[in-house]
Amino acid sequence: MGDTPAPTREERLAAKLRENLRRRKAQARAAGMAGAEPPSAAPDDPLSKPPPSR
Repeated sequence: MGDTPAPTREERLAAKLRENLRRRKAQARAAGMAGAEPPSAAPDDPLSKPPPSR
């Protein structure tokens, strides 16, 4: 165990970034599932945007 050198600052930052990204993706998935109600829940919601037309 004592044979491995301490990770460099860049390696520590990269590991923290990967950990943060995984956590944020999990939170986004959870928020997406919570917001996955049927669209008929609020049909006359004035704040909802119509789908973009192409």
